[in-house]
Amino acid sequence: MTGAAGLPDADYLLLGSRIALGLDGGFAVAVPRRLRLLASAGAHDPLMLSVDAASPDVHAAQRQTFVDAGLLETAASARNLFDDLVADPSWLWPYAQPAEGEVPEGARREVTDAAGRTVLSLPVLEDPLWHLADAPIVVPTPGGHRWLRGFRALYIAWLTHLADQRRAAAGAPDRLLVVICESRQIGEALVDWDDPGVRIVHTVHNSHLPEPYDDPDAPVTGLWKRWLETLDRYDAVVWPTRAQRDEIAARFGDPGTFHVVPNTIDLGEEPPDAASRDPRRVVMMNRLADQKRVDLAIRAWVRVAAAVPDARLDIYGDGPLREDLRSLVDELGLGESVKVHGATDDPDGEFDRAALFLVSTAFEGQGLAIAEALARGVPVVSFDARYGPREAVGDAGVLVAPGDLDGLADAVIALLRDDARRAELAAHARSVAGGFTPDAVRPALVEAVRAAVAAPSRRAR
Repeated sequence: MTGAAGLPDADYLLLGSRIALGLDGGFAVAVPRRLRLLASAGAHDPLMLSVDAASPDVHAAQRQTFVDAGLLETAASARNLFDDLVADPSWLWPYAQPAEGEVPEGARREVTDAAGRTVLSLPVLEDPLWHLADAPIVVPTPGGHRWLRGFRALYIAWLTHLADQRRAAAGAPDRLLVVICESRQIGEALVDWDDPGVRIVHTVHNSHLPEPYDDPDAPVTGLWKRWLETLDRYDAVVWPTRAQRDEIAARFGDPGTFHVVPNTIDLGEEPPDAASRDPRRVVMMNRLADQKRVDLAIRAWVRVAAAVPDARLDIYGDGPLREDLRSLVDELGLGESVKVHGATDDPDGEFDRAALFLVSTAFEGQGLAIAEALARGVPVVSFDARYGPREAVGDAGVLVAPGDLDGLADAVIALLRDDARRAELAAHARSVAGGFTPDAVRPALVEAVRAAVAAPSRRAR
């Protein structure tokens, strides 16, 4: 049975480790937009879930930022594991097992309710595989302490509880649960969940390649290596770009579950015409972190400023490198033409006043900001980084070899000097961005979910 828009009749949960605007970059925008996409495709009351252990007050504030930004219709669409425990821990008790001797020694973190009572005692683990460890989680109950074997058991207990609530409300004990997993560590933790009534659709948000991020045959290590070893355990794997899907399939194999489903944007109203823009203004908009390599754009700007003296580069975003980048601007004598701003509350307004959008990223998952700039009619100059820019830019911009500072500068200079060419690229921008709207992407998401549901669970024994 399927919903009116094609999604199978099931309950839908999106699950991430932490999903917080201002802290998690484009990921924190892409996930709630996927929730909206599910709802528009017929999912009834889908939920966005997180498992980070911040306080309920912090989570409430984070949920409100999603509502204020128009990414969630209501704060009730987002829930957190530890908020649910603090509010009422009794739901967890049936899933915990009798204690097996003394709790092993080691640091622990107590989760307490509003009255200061401990509702959960968590092991503090330094091991990078903490999410896979069986170190006991202590669950106080009226009948004495009980145990859960590690965070895997805790996550599965919560998801099972939510599924059982939905099944009881629907009067359908066999109703399917589709978990769309947005975080690799969480995915790793769920690969042994053998409930035949559960399907796991795993999404990907970034490049799997190690530095320098442009060799598809480079050895993959750490979390990515472990996660790739679990690929065949997910009922569907959703890639944001064709290029990454194809390179993974060629190297590691496709178990028959791969789908390409880009993250979506809101196309919005028609952008202003060129006459209302500043023809010498270039903008960047991204996290100020190593991945984005904003320092390369600033170094390339030395040539731009020399060739086009009235050109300006406005950099918007926040992150650990903001002060370093400001120092670099001063060191290169670019203070008159380059400004490192903080995050902006009006990204569309900044796009609407710009002539070009500049991207110097080392790697991407998709490059959501590129599509957002194109939606506002702004041509793009970008490094041709794996993955995303090539599929996002289309014929509405110029791609430059990764790390080629002279090429980046030359592309910017050429477009700032050529109003006709810039207008030609801008004319394609909205149609390219249209490929990332909910209407364009929804069929691919529906296809991925339907394929996952049509086959038996890949974990059920």
